[in-house]
Amino acid sequence: MQKRISLLGILCYAFTIASAQNATTKALSVYDPHVLFSPLFYPEGSSTRAADGTATTAYWQNRADYNLTASLNDVTNEITGSVIITYKNNSPHNLPFLWLQLDQNLFAKGSRGQDRMPVAGKSRYGSASTTFNGGYKIAGVKIVSDNNTPADYLIDDTRMQIRLARAMKPAGDVVKIKIDYAFTLPEEGADRCGILKTKNGNIFAVAQWYPRLCVYDDVTGWNTLPYLGPSEFYLEYGDLEMNITAPAGHIVAASGELLNPAEVLTATQLQRWNAAKNSDKTVMIITENEVTAAAKATAKPLTWKYKIQNARDASWASSKAFIWDAAKINLPDGKKSIAQSLYPVESAGEKKWSRATEYVKGSIENYSKRWFQYPYPAATNVASNVGGMEYPGIVFCGYGASAADLFGVVDHEFGHTWFPMIVGSNERKYGWMDEGFNTFINSLALEDFNNGEYKGTSPSPAMLLGYMFGPQSESILTTPDAMKEANIGSALYFKPGYGLQLLRNNILGPKRFDYAFKEYIKRWAYKHPTPWDFFHSIDNAAGEDLSWFWKGWFLENYRLDQSIATVTNDETKGAIVTLENLEKMAMPVILSWETVSGKKGSEQLPVEIWNNTNSFKVKLPVTEAVKNVTIDAERIFPDMNYTNNKWVAGN
Repeated sequence: MQKRISLLGILCYAFTIASAQNATTKALSVYDPHVLFSPLFYPEGSSTRAADGTATTAYWQNRADYNLTASLNDVTNEITGSVIITYKNNSPHNLPFLWLQLDQNLFAKGSRGQDRMPVAGKSRYGSASTTFNGGYKIAGVKIVSDNNTPADYLIDDTRMQIRLARAMKPAGDVVKIKIDYAFTLPEEGADRCGILKTKNGNIFAVAQWYPRLCVYDDVTGWNTLPYLGPSEFYLEYGDLEMNITAPAGHIVAASGELLNPAEVLTATQLQRWNAAKNSDKTVMIITENEVTAAAKATAKPLTWKYKIQNARDASWASSKAFIWDAAKINLPDGKKSIAQSLYPVESAGEKKWSRATEYVKGSIENYSKRWFQYPYPAATNVASNVGGMEYPGIVFCGYGASAADLFGVVDHEFGHTWFPMIVGSNERKYGWMDEGFNTFINSLALEDFNNGEYKGTSPSPAMLLGYMFGPQSESILTTPDAMKEANIGSALYFKPGYGLQLLRNNILGPKRFDYAFKEYIKRWAYKHPTPWDFFHSIDNAAGEDLSWFWKGWFLENYRLDQSIATVTNDETKGAIVTLENLEKMAMPVILSWETVSGKKGSEQLPVEIWNNTNSFKVKLPVTEAVKNVTIDAERIFPDMNYTNNKWVAGN
C-alpha cells in the first residue's frame, strides 16, 4: 500500500527534532556492546524452519481455492455474490473448526476498527462520525462436501468460525464450503477499496469482497487477528476463478487472465487488445474520445470471467468511464504478460495516466530481471479514489497522480507483487516485511527506470532522521495496529527501506546482498516466512552474522551517535583519533581526513570495532599532522548528532 504522507510536514518535523538534538552534545555513552553483540540473538531452528533460513522438508502449508460469482448494482453500490471454497488441510493436525476473514465488516457500525477511530480529526481508515453502515450480509453457509449441510457458524466482528461436524484429518483432508453473501461497497473503503465519481460514471474499486480463509500455520496455528484498518492481510495460496456480472456498458478489470474476451469486448476492442499483447508500445483499446460510445456498445449486463493461479487474493474494478490501454511485458524466460491501465478522462494526459502503462511495463520487467520473474498473465493498473493499494495482478492508484508521483505509486504497488504476493509474509503482524522491502526495491527502480528519469525525486534518508529516530518513533517490529498512525510511514516504509539500502551499499556490498536477497525470495516464494526466517536466510547466504544489525535496527528502536572525542597530532607519527559510540546502535565508521599539506584520505572501519568497547583509537596512515577529521562526511549512516562528527585543528 502506498503511504501518502506530506513530505513538507515530515521535513519540517524532522528538522525541528534534529535541531533540538544537535543543540547539545552528549558527554556520556549509553552504548553497551554486550547487549548489541549478544551471542543469544537467534532462536534455534524448528522441524519446519531450518536455522539457515530455509523451509525444511517437513514444512507444510494449507491451501484455499475459490470459485467466485458476483454481480454489481451501480445504483445501490451493492455487490451480491457467492463463493465456493475448497480448503485443504496439509497440516499434521486435526482441524475441528475453521476461521475465515470477513474484512468488509470493518465498515459495519460498532466494528472494533470503527470503535477505535478518533473522535476528532480524521484517520485514513475511517471516522468516528461516519454515517455509513456496511459489512457482510450472510445469506447462507453450507458444507458442500457434506451433502450441502447447513454449517454451524459464528460471526465475531471481522471473523467467522465454522464448527465442523467432522474434524478435518491431517495431511490432505479437503472440505468444500459455499457462502452466499452481499455487501454495500463503501465510497471510502479505508484507502483499499472505494467509489470514484467521474463525469462519465463511477469507478468501482472492489477489494476484500469475499470471505477468505485465515491462515493456519506452523507458527501460531490459526491467525485470527481482527481487521482494524492499519494492518493488512495474511492469506493462503490457491487458484481463484471469478465470474463477475457488471451493468451494461461497464468494463471489468480483475486479477489474472480474462477468459472470455470475445464475449465481452467489441470486435474493435478485441482486435486492439490482441495487438497490445504483442506490442512494446502502448496500444489504445478504448480512447478518450470513445469512452461514451464504448459505454453504449452493450445494452445488457455482461459476465466477465477471470482466473488467477497460485495467488493469495484477487480484486477487480468496474466502470463505464474507462479509457483503456495496454502493452506487452517481456519476461526473462521469454514468456509474455500484458500491462494495462484503465482510467477516466480526468486522468488523461502525457504527464498523467497516458504514461501509466509504460510505468507498469517498466516496473514488472525491471523487478522480474532483478529479483524473480513476474508470475501472472496480466498486470492491471486502475485509477481510483484509492491512493495506492495492491492485489495480485491488479493495483489501484490515485486518479490525480502525475509524473514522478504517478511513477512512484505505480512502481510501489506493483513492487508488492514480490512482497507479499510472491513472498507471502504476515502483513497483519509484520507490515515492514512487505512495505519496507518494497520501499527498498523502489529505491533501485528510481535509478533503473528510463535511465534514471525520476532519480532523486524521493527524499534522502538524511532528511528524515528526525522522523525515523526521533523521540516519537517506534520499533519497526511493532504491529501496525498498535502503532501511532503518524509513525506508519516511518516504521513500515522508510526506516526498513533505508536499513536495507545501508545493508546493500555500505555493509555487505551489492554483490553479496543481491545474491542473498534473491535467495530469500526464491526460498520463500509462495510460502509464509517470519522475520527470523529472513534474518537467518540473509545471514547464511551472505556469510555474515548480522545479529547486531537486526537487533538494533528492526527489533529495537536504537539510535546512532558516533563522535570524535580527540585527535592527537604527532609531527613524526601522524595522528591518532579517538572515536566514541554514544548511543545504543552501532555501525561501521567512515573516516575521512585532510593533512596540513592538503593531502586527503578515507577508510571504512568495520562494525567490529564496537563489539567490546564504546571508545576506539585509530591511527591514521599519514606522516604529518592532520588539520581536520570527519566521521561520515556524506551522511550515509543515521547519525543523530552530526555536530560531534568533525574535528578541526585549533577549534
